Amino acid sequence: MTDKKRFRIFATSRIGDPAENHLRERGYEVEVFQGPEAPPKKLIIEKVKSGIDALITTLRDPIDGEVFAAGKDSLKVVAQIAVGFDNINRADANKYKIPFTNTADVLTEATAEFAFFMMGVLARKMWQSERLVREQKWPSWHPFLPFLGDEVTNKTIAIIGTGRIGLAMIKKCSGFDMNILCYDPAYHNDKYIGSIQELMDLRYTKEIQKEKTYIKYVEFEEALGGADYVSIHVPLLREGETDKPTYHLINEKTLKLMKPTAYLVNSSRGPVVDEKVLAQALRDKVIAGAALDVFEKEPLPPDSPLLDPDIADRCRVFHHFASGARITRLDVDPDKGMAGRTVQGLIDVLEENYGGDPIKMPYVVNKEAFAAKNEKRETEKRKH
Repeated sequence: MTDKKRFRIFATSRIGDPAENHLRERGYEVEVFQGPEAPPKKLIIEKVKSGIDALITTLRDPIDGEVFAAGKDSLKVVAQIAVGFDNINRADANKYKIPFTNTADVLTEATAEFAFFMMGVLARKMWQSERLVREQKWPSWHPFLPFLGDEVTNKTIAIIGTGRIGLAMIKKCSGFDMNILCYDPAYHNDKYIGSIQELMDLRYTKEIQKEKTYIKYVEFEEALGGADYVSIHVPLLREGETDKPTYHLINEKTLKLMKPTAYLVNSSRGPVVDEKVLAQALRDKVIAGAALDVFEKEPLPPDSPLLDPDIADRCRVFHHFASGARITRLDVDPDKGMAGRTVQGLIDVLEENYGGDPIKMPYVVNKEAFAAKNEKRETEKRKH
């Protein structure tokens, strides 16, 4: 470490023995709230006021001006074990010049994989099938009764959002000979899409797949209207933050653009989908089904319309579990695990890696808060 100080860390959740012990082995004093429930905000503030150097947080922890103010004299970094940081008030972090980190990219493949699995479980009616067996309601074999599922192979999927996870989902869908409609309001990765088309053409030419398939960027309405499956991979952006907000992107109007035989999959952010409207659409059979791993309010309230027994056969719900795989969550290697990336982001700040410049630290999110300081430092260098 850069000095002899014994850094004090408070984690609002367990992040696994390997990562926690990695910090202790470096001489850090690590206190962990054992949970599994979230600690009350009052406790977080007390710990910050006590003079901790770093705070490890999750999406369920409200980290705002009250927390940053409590740590204005000692708190050096907030390390979030998640890609999202909706719970962290960025403006307040910037006001107090406290960097916060996240775990972008490391959970890309696991999240896309889970989205694909949700699609398959939903379409092939695996939950209904298992219930028949477990409840001893399995009738004699019949070619199409009591129900049939829908294939994924050779169908068309709309990928809404072609960032890291969207591109990983595309890669997986292409392996199932799916046609792929892409929509992204901010950026078109034409090179990646072109490469996927080349692979599709090669598979068809070499007779690896029987039917020719395609991938292309289209407008949002065309993507929804032309797809058998719609998979959401956009960030949560509200009115005032962008000219193309994603809050309630899936609403009464956009659901009606989808085929009545189509399925919706959401592993991005809960508020991207208007849950009340979706539940009604499932009741009215506007679409065939939906699978969700994220919700507007988490944990999902017992009175959520998504838990209506009348739509249980066409609505799969999971506990924000898309990145919930052993290596992805727990590995101490920052290139493999969320826990590893969390502690590395924390270490970078505390031990002043990258010359102590948060702008150069790969896992710091709010780099803009330190731009003026960095500019001043560069000016001083030029003077000397």
